[in-house]
Amino acid sequence: MGVLCWLLSAGVYIAAKWVSTEMPPWALCFWRVLIAFAILLPIVRRHFGEMLALVRARGLELLFIGGMGLAICQGLIFVGLQHADATTAGIIIALIPIITMILARLMLAEPMGTWQVVGSILAFLGIVVIIVKGSPNALMRLDFNPGELWIVAGAFCFSLYTVLLRKAKFDLNRLALLVLLLGFAALTALPFYLYEFADDERTTLNASGLVALAYVAIPGGALMYYLFNRSIEALGAARAGVLLYVQTIFIAVLAYFILGEKMQTYHLEGAALIIAGLLLIILLKPKEKTAGA
Repeated sequence: MGVLCWLLSAGVYIAAKWVSTEMPPWALCFWRVLIAFAILLPIVRRHFGEMLALVRARGLELLFIGGMGLAICQGLIFVGLQHADATTAGIIIALIPIITMILARLMLAEPMGTWQVVGSILAFLGIVVIIVKGSPNALMRLDFNPGELWIVAGAFCFSLYTVLLRKAKFDLNRLALLVLLLGFAALTALPFYLYEFADDERTTLNASGLVALAYVAIPGGALMYYLFNRSIEALGAARAGVLLYVQTIFIAVLAYFILGEKMQTYHLEGAALIIAGLLLIILLKPKEKTAGA
């Protein structure tokens, strides 16, 4: 379930890149979360009473957290894919656990040892290598692809969402909570979509746009979210979360076969630094303080 979940998620990046010249990003984001919300809502109907009570008590928190992680994050990534290739996006998204760890240290005071700091620096250098395409001259000239910067911003938003969700500790069934967050994400994406609808000439859906939307909303949206929740129940949050890294591999493979993208030398150099950083973070965990200390 976990592996299939991230395979379906990888397909979202491919679909978004495939129609990037024909379909605007916020339309894709809005309809994805709205359709996923509508499909999953009947599944959690026995939790409707608890969901309504939570909305009444903490509606603004749900709006901010759901909007940040499931709307703003996706919208920024889809905007970035207008200018960046899917392979690069997949590698950048691998930063999410590292950014999450740093934010958890700052916001939740979770432990972060020396090796975690070193690993984070290595991973950051890996992203720099990818963004400047391995060229120090590009760094000196500040010659960056804006699409890649949008994707980094999207990764940051999802990491912030993860930490805020952990901090909020909503007392609700996991899938029911996700459905609520999707609903609030749709509300958050709506103004961006309406502005885009009035301003962007690509708002008329053609056949390719409908196919891409159907994919990102149903198998890449509702089914993916459902499988992710089931994988957490079966594996636990930590083991299920580690499977995020297979998404990067799936994106690179699908981008090669479907979009004709090729791995460049700077992709490999940046990915090697990110993997080295991840290994330091995962394998050399900070020591827990004893009760006496």
